[in-house]
Amino acid sequence: MSTPLDSKMPKKIGRIGELAYNLWWSWNADARQLFRQLDKILWRDTRHNPVQMLVELSAAQLEKAANDASFCQLYDTVMQQMDEMLDIKNGWFYKNYPQHIDDQIAYFSFEFGLHNTLPIYSGGLGILSGDHTKESGDLGLPLVGIGFMYPQGYFRQVLPSHGWQEAQYIPLDFDKAPILPATDSDGNEVRAKVFIDGHHVHAKVWHVRVGLTDLYLMDTDVDDNQPWERDLSARLYYGGHDMRLKQEMLLGLGGVQVLRKLGYDPTVWHMNEGHSAFLLIELLREKMRGGMSFADAKEEVRKHTVFTTHTPVPAGHDAFPFHMMEKYFGAIWEEFGISREAFMELGANDDKHEGRNFNMTVLPLNMAGQANGVSKLHGAVSRDMWQHVYPNISSVDDVPIGHVTNGIHVPTWVARELGDLFTKYVAPDWLERHDEPEMWQKVNDIPDGELWEAHLELKRKLMTYLRTRERGKWMNGLHDANQVMTGGMLFDPEALTIGFARRFATYKRANLIFRDLDRLKAMLLNAQRPVQLLFAGKAHPADDPGKHFIQEIYNFSKANHMGGRVAIIEDYEMHLARFMKQGVDVWLNTPRRPREASGTSGMKASLNGVPNLSILDGWWVEGYNEKNGWVIGDDTEYGDDLGAQDWADATSMYNHMESSIIPTYYDRGADGIPHGWVKIMKEAISSNAAEFSMRRMIKNYTEQLYLNAM
Repeated sequence: MSTPLDSKMPKKIGRIGELAYNLWWSWNADARQLFRQLDKILWRDTRHNPVQMLVELSAAQLEKAANDASFCQLYDTVMQQMDEMLDIKNGWFYKNYPQHIDDQIAYFSFEFGLHNTLPIYSGGLGILSGDHTKESGDLGLPLVGIGFMYPQGYFRQVLPSHGWQEAQYIPLDFDKAPILPATDSDGNEVRAKVFIDGHHVHAKVWHVRVGLTDLYLMDTDVDDNQPWERDLSARLYYGGHDMRLKQEMLLGLGGVQVLRKLGYDPTVWHMNEGHSAFLLIELLREKMRGGMSFADAKEEVRKHTVFTTHTPVPAGHDAFPFHMMEKYFGAIWEEFGISREAFMELGANDDKHEGRNFNMTVLPLNMAGQANGVSKLHGAVSRDMWQHVYPNISSVDDVPIGHVTNGIHVPTWVARELGDLFTKYVAPDWLERHDEPEMWQKVNDIPDGELWEAHLELKRKLMTYLRTRERGKWMNGLHDANQVMTGGMLFDPEALTIGFARRFATYKRANLIFRDLDRLKAMLLNAQRPVQLLFAGKAHPADDPGKHFIQEIYNFSKANHMGGRVAIIEDYEMHLARFMKQGVDVWLNTPRRPREASGTSGMKASLNGVPNLSILDGWWVEGYNEKNGWVIGDDTEYGDDLGAQDWADATSMYNHMESSIIPTYYDRGADGIPHGWVKIMKEAISSNAAEFSMRRMIKNYTEQLYLNAM
């Protein structure tokens, strides 16, 4: 693969540009070390962006690296590893299903969280999509991704001295990002055009290499478009109903078109959430233009489509009024030769708040061949929520919505310090075998002292990162003294540290731990056994209640009566996420059950030996045992009495902290090691690492869904 950097590279390291433009480097330890060796300071200052590094490095610096024998040796090793990765015949899928290697899986998602160099994600859905893309390549699945290239990304969060979240949008510098224009077999740049509201909207297509997987992202910021059209893909989750409908038309209808222009002929079409469900309409149109009847086309599309729903509450599913659908799709149902009513019935749903409308979850439930939730509990919740879509099915248990529990991409999220211990004590090839549950029992062979020291090192890294970050903001005039304090400058590396980081939606109850302030302060301010709370996360720009939660916690963080034991870090993203999930002592999760579809942050914490203190919701229903963490509350149904639920859950949380978490953490042996705590850490790793890996998840999708669609 040629890149704009190739002409700048010395011959001995001529392919290093190719490496920089393949995000595989971000989860390969040797590749990261290679870039770090080029310039350690620049590696840090660019926030681990090798494309930007190579742009900014001088020819003399690159020539020096090319004449360094140790650097060249590592370069050769890394390039050999990359070539082996790029050979699809080395993958699990080819070795197990060689008869399907010519099949293709098209994976559509509204956002992809791959690395902080591409800020085109907002939270859990995007991170999951990114991990799905990475692991598919690791396993050699013939998968191609489709999404949007948001030039302004999701917003950058700023917390001024008053604590009310502000949003900044910073345009991406395309010349310093790991993306290239997508081209067809003749070398021509690929463009899509979708007929929307009486004329064509055009989109440029960008190509991102994610290991073995190709990802294509559409961008409407092109000269052929009107100003409002250029903004269609400018920002993630921006604008109202009309904007969202146009975006989803572009993703679904245009995404199919992009794949055709690139020469793909997928046998499986996977919709990750309902945002891309209009691809079903485009596939119908293709079949009917080929001579099929509407009924036959529907059945043929059904055979090859998979739909994953992520949202356990009705209000979270996109829906559009019929008059809006009529405005944009009238020509399409006329082309199908069906009535307006027949078309609307494809997605018709009765909403108790907004009346009857066209629902982007009902559409794929009606038309896709297979559907799944993202945890065992979420599957059950979804079957109950959507039973009315299947009037001929009387038992909720028979509703055809299964589940595949989410997982995480282990190479992305495991700390190097722990990976070294796993290599030494679990298995030299643990990374290749990390979805084997029995292998993880060897975690118990790690000496307590070594595991504890690795954890302390990660905790020190977190604290150093927080202080360096705040010092830099202060020196650059971005933060005043109060803001520096709210960012964790007073944190103690020795104190028990509880972390909470996620989207600040109100149902996630970020402020639940402050419910009984006197009881909490007694724990935070205990001189012998102090506790500190570290928060991070964004509220949607239109979510004022979520912003109130942020401001409330911000005010606690700067209040002198909290003793500097509370901190909230602005602009939560993947780089900070790694530090937090690897460096805190306990991971806190407080959603209002059963509104957490799955959640994956707790999986990442567990992988790194950080036990969860969590509501029994989402993945934790399957991940918890009495030895690997703590459950807040129980499965009691409180109905509309939210106050009673909050009080009961907060009381349960405090009880665990006072009776178990704090005493166990501070109970040190004669050697200074909390052996009881380390035992919990080991159980958190051994019980969850395999079961909640993306590798297990992708194999489940393949064996339960993809092969059926093939």
